[in-house]
Parts: sequence; C-alpha cells; structure tokens
Amino acid sequence: MTLRRLTFLAPLSLLAVTAAFASACTMKDSSIKEEPKAAPSASANAAKAAVAMPEPPKPPQIPAPADVAAPPADATTLPSGLASKVIAPGTGKTHPAPTDRVKVHYTGWKTDGEMFDSSVQRGEPITFGLNEVIKGWTEGVGLMVTGEKRRLWIPAAMAYGDHPRPGAPSGNLTFDVELLDITPAPKPPAVPEDVKAPPASAKKTASGLRYKVLKQGPGPKSPKATDTVVVDYSGWTTDGKMFDSSVMRGEKTTFPVNGVIPGWTEGLQLMKTGDKMRFWIPGNLAYGDTPKRPGMPFGMLVFDVELFEVK
Repeated sequence: MTLRRLTFLAPLSLLAVTAAFASACTMKDSSIKEEPKAAPSASANAAKAAVAMPEPPKPPQIPAPADVAAPPADATTLPSGLASKVIAPGTGKTHPAPTDRVKVHYTGWKTDGEMFDSSVQRGEPITFGLNEVIKGWTEGVGLMVTGEKRRLWIPAAMAYGDHPRPGAPSGNLTFDVELLDITPAPKPPAVPEDVKAPPASAKKTASGLRYKVLKQGPGPKSPKATDTVVVDYSGWTTDGKMFDSSVMRGEKTTFPVNGVIPGWTEGLQLMKTGDKMRFWIPGNLAYGDTPKRPGMPFGMLVFDVELFEVK
C-alpha cells in the first residue's frame, strides 16, 4: 500500500488469468466440424493440470468494528471533521510531528464494512513520512503516541474523495491504526545567507547557471549526462522558503543526470564525488518564471547539493 495516496490494487493472479484465457480458447462454434486430434502429450497434460490448479486461499478478511459506519458518541471530532477514539493506550510520551517518519500497523474499511487494505493481514507494518499521506492520516496519527492503537473515522475530503482514481476506496473511511515507532525528522538545513541572489564570487556558466563550491570532495569522478548519481540536496526559493529536501527525509536520492531539470543536469556535471555545491538556477533552467501548478516553485531556485556516488 502506498498511503502516500494509497494504492489498494492487489496483484492479479497469473494462474487465474491463464485459466480464464484457456477457458475462452476452448469455446467452439458448434457449426464448425472438428478434425480428429492426436492424443495429448505428457507435457500438454501437465500444462492442463497446472491451469486447473486452484488458487491458494486468500487470508481471511479482518472483521469490521461494530461502529465502522459512523463514529460513536464517545469519539472525539476535530474541526476538520476527523473523528477518533483510543482503542488501546500507548506508552509513549510524544506525538509525531508532520515531518517525522512513523511505523504503523493498520486496517482500513469502507463504511459498509468491506475491508480494502490491511498491513496486519499481510504481517508487514509500513513506514512513511507523516506529511506524505492522506490528510486524515497526517492529522489522526499525529494525535497518537508510541504503542497506542486508535480508530479513525476519516471523511472523504480528508481521504480520496467521493470519486477517486481507480483502485482507491471512495467516501468516508474507517481505520484502526497502531503506532509502533516514531523517527524524528532531521534538523532542517540552515537557509543560505546568500539565498536572495548569487554573490559576486559565484561562478557563472554560459547558460546563466551560477554556482560555488561549499566543500571540496576527493573526486576524481565527475558524472556525465548519461550517468546515474546519488545525492543529498535541499532547495529554497529566493525568499528563503525550503520547498524540498532529501536531507529532511533522511534518504539520499538516486536519479539519472539527464532526467532532471536542465540546471541540475548542467550543474551536476561540474561536480566531483564528495563535492558539495550551491547552485542558483534561473527559472528557464528550472520550472519556469511563472507557476505551472499550485505548490510548484518558480523563478530562480537555490540548491545545496552533495554528490556521493556516480554510477
């Protein structure tokens, strides 16, 4: 499942598809005269037996709680419309912040009692950034402490809506969530003192990209456009607002050099392994000088990038 806008589609059974195809192929028009057939070979018999094998039984669904359709009178409802109730108290003392990562077990039901997803059923808890998921989870799990189990009644507007993409559940949803662990987010990188504009000491390329070396690495390898790199980075708009950071996620990022914005493709090729550089990327080498969609940065952007590996 990806609670970062969760995908609840179970993988199709190849056996079931094969069986359906075989069944379709055996349908015949009675007006067509059949020619005599040779006796099936041993391998053909084996293949037929394989197609006829039953699918392995699916794990039983976890029964829905009695109050799955609507929150009971003893549930707490927040101004957002999210309702919740503690099912089992926890032992922790702190609540996760939106930028923290959390490890949880969960089961989700529609209001008619149909279970649509469950890490409990799979026997595999999941870990994610709390601000990377549906609003009902960000707010609801943020109320919890480690070891706590809570039931959340999430209105459609805080989940996937009444008309979601294929595979996602619609309408109001009910979740039982157990918070297993909290990993605090790293401290945010300091806003660069020269975030508003590149200093006179910054170098400039013919394209208009400006840069300076913050830390010299051992090198000696520089990436080519066709290489893949492993980096840590943080990005700010010129007013000092950080809009993205792999450092904050605690996860280095891997991508092809020619698969990113032009300012990155050019700037990375100026680096050597171990280097840390600051780039001032003009709008025409980033996402443009006007907003393309809500939340996307525009205009000149400032990035601190550390290159760890060239593949």
